[in-house]
This record gives sequence, structure tokens and C-alpha cells, in this order.
Amino acid sequence: MAATSLAFVARRGEPELVAPAGPTPHELKRLSDLDDQESLRFYRSVIYFYRGHPSRARADPARVIRQGLAAALVHYYPIAGRLRELPGRMLAVDCTGEGVSFVEADADVALDEFGDTLCPPVPCAGQLLCLPESNSAVVVDRPLLYVQVTRLRCGGFVFGIQVCHNLVDAPGVTQFLQAVGELASGMEAPSVRPVWARELLDARDPPCPNYQHPEYELAADAANDRLRPGGELVHRAFLFGPEELSSLRDQLPPRMRSRCSRFLLLSAFAWRCRTAALGYEPGDEVRFMFVVNARGKRGCPLPEGFYGNALTFGVARTTAGELCSGPLGRAVELIVAAKARVAAADYAQSVADALVLRGRPRFTTAWTYLVTDLTKSNLHEVDLGWGLPVYGGPATTTLATFHIPAAAGGIGPRAKIRVFWTRDSSSRICRTVRAQKWVGCALKNTTPSFHLYRA
Repeated sequence: MAATSLAFVARRGEPELVAPAGPTPHELKRLSDLDDQESLRFYRSVIYFYRGHPSRARADPARVIRQGLAAALVHYYPIAGRLRELPGRMLAVDCTGEGVSFVEADADVALDEFGDTLCPPVPCAGQLLCLPESNSAVVVDRPLLYVQVTRLRCGGFVFGIQVCHNLVDAPGVTQFLQAVGELASGMEAPSVRPVWARELLDARDPPCPNYQHPEYELAADAANDRLRPGGELVHRAFLFGPEELSSLRDQLPPRMRSRCSRFLLLSAFAWRCRTAALGYEPGDEVRFMFVVNARGKRGCPLPEGFYGNALTFGVARTTAGELCSGPLGRAVELIVAAKARVAAADYAQSVADALVLRGRPRFTTAWTYLVTDLTKSNLHEVDLGWGLPVYGGPATTTLATFHIPAAAGGIGPRAKIRVFWTRDSSSRICRTVRAQKWVGCALKNTTPSFHLYRA
């Protein structure tokens, strides 16, 4: 069955609270100024698909995961608490030990019916997650983690979570889920001990940003962006294998070819194509924004086990005319310069300072192409006792393009579509695609959104 035609209704049990398996401290723990951003007040979904295993034929995945969760929450006890809003809308975790929301479900569908290659948006994700997906949500006085385990007809299962982004980023939630798997398999303690240490990413007193932070600056004429909040997007996944990457790399000046990373190459290419497809005026300023992990960087001494938000954003800016009419190498150079700016030793500290001075605003999305590279995270390697997942990553696509590991070589599922254009055959994206000898598929009156993957 094609994944696009898949339809089923999961039979859900009543939500229950899973509390820590042992006693935990009851205390108030304040989030960092990096955690406490308005943009992170939502629940990020992550979903895992696992095949059944003969050695686990009698094991109920819901029971195993529930026990692993309860054990992990002893160590990660703030996740079992509730967010409270302090004066000035500052967030803190009230470590009450109330627990996380847990739902068991069954679905009369086999794993193979989801299609040859799973990628976001996952078919029927609404049946596999507890909450409707949204870029914003009320996060205070409610569970910080929602879990649904859905048993499939074939013996496999789906493990879907939605976690409050104010509490963890992608490396942080991966660390927690790996602990769940380790403790579910019988380990007495997680191999990586969690560390709170949120004060390391607080603003200075007084705040004193060392750098400009365009990610929090309002874009000019934001209301007239081609993409509007709530606008319907068409999502497509693209495979970039060795041949496609080589073809793109050949478009760069010889001096850049060996030094340009896969991330830079594909990001620059997709930014140009997307900008052309949206039909911006040549003088419009457009932005490329990407997520940077501050862990392991000079001047940001985050300890091993830190599971809070350590993400910052790099921003490249230019006009649509320069981006689309210039060579691919120019777009790469703009992103390289943006990466160099955020690599500074004290950049994360400067971000915290800027956030506090500006009232912890949302990052800017108008006129902006946002990319999150998950290829270097271990999000797709969470073993709950059934081996590695068939797929592990975001359940849906919202604001960002994701770079996600894919099987069988290349970047993305085994699709033959490389890029797409709008219905208007005279649009610049058609000319761009043809000039670069890429194949596209026509879409009717829709707005493009790119999703790139790598092996």
C-alpha cells in the first residue's frame, strides 16, 4: 500500500501518568535564558518505528517502555514536574514528581503499509501522537512529556513522544531516550548521567551582547512575506546521492569543491531554489537561518550530560536578486560567513544577553529559510530493546527543513525527485531547475518546502 493512501484509527487507552519509580527531590529549578525563549513554548514531536523481533515476541513494548520511563524519570526528575511561570513570564520547573502522560494504543496496520521509506511528515501521524501538532502551545501547569506506544498488527510498534522544547533540545531528548532504553534493558543507571547546569547559559548581569543577533530582529515588511503564518505548505522529501552531490559540487569554483561540506552545499542549493520558487522581488532581503549546537565549542564549557537547550542560530542575509542570479558558490560563501560568526567562543553567552534585553522574543521567521541538521545527532539510534528503529526522527514538518539520516546511500528516501517548482512554467524556479539540469514535479498553487536527508 502506498503511504499516501494509508488510513487507520488507533484504538487508544485512557491517558495515565507515569511517575518516577523512586523518590525524587521536590524543588524549583529555573530554566536558563536560552531555554526560556518564546519560540520554544511548544511540544516537539519525535517518532520511532520498530519491527518485531522473534526474541521479543512475548514482550509488550508498552509495558517495557513504561517501566523504562519510570526508571529514567528518577534520574531526569524535572521532566516529571510541571512548568510554572514566575514574575516577568520567566519559566521554572516545579519538580513535583507528578509524572508524564502515557497512552497505550493498538492499530490494525502493519509497518510495511507505511511505505518503502519513512520520513516526515509521517503518514497518519495524528493517530500515533497524543497531541495535535503546533508551533506554539500552553506549556505551564501540564505534563512536559506525552508518550504514545502503538502496537501494530505485524508485531512491530510505534513509539511517539511530544516533549516541551523549553526543557530539552534534540541532543537532550536523545540522551533521555537512550537512558529509557538502557534502563528498560536492565541497567541500574544510565551510561550518561544527566546534568542540569542551566545557569551556564544565563545572561550576564548586566546583559551585554557582544554580537548582533539578526535571528531576533524583526524582518522588514514581515506582513508581506510570501509565506504567512498558518499557510498551507506542500512537503516533499528529496534524495541526494553521490551523483547528485557531485553534480552540485561541480558548480563551485575549484578552490571551494574539496572544502565545501555536504551541509553547506545542499543548504545553499535549496535556499536558492526555494527563494526563486517563492517569487520574491530582486530587492527583497531573504535570510537563511540554521541551528548551531553550542556543546563542545570553545568558551562554552557545558558538561557531559547537559540536556537543556544549547542551540543558537546562524543567519546569512542577502537580496533575492543576488542569491538567485549569482553562482551557487556565492550562496555557499554567505553561509560560511554566518557559520564563522556563531563559532565565537562567547556567542552563546551573547545570545542569552540579547534574549534578556529584548524580552525573550520569538526568532524571526519572515523571509527566512530555517534548516535543522539532525544528521550528526543520535536521534535515530535509540534502541529500546528491539534493535535500531526503521525510522527515528521528527514526526511532522512545521517551520524547518530537516537534514535527516536515510538508509541505502544518498540523502533522503529513494525518491527520484530532486527539486520542485511552482505551476507557472515561466517562473524563475523553472529556469533555475533547467539550467542546473535537475528534474522537478509540478505542484498546483502551492508553496515549496524542502526536506533533505543523508545516509
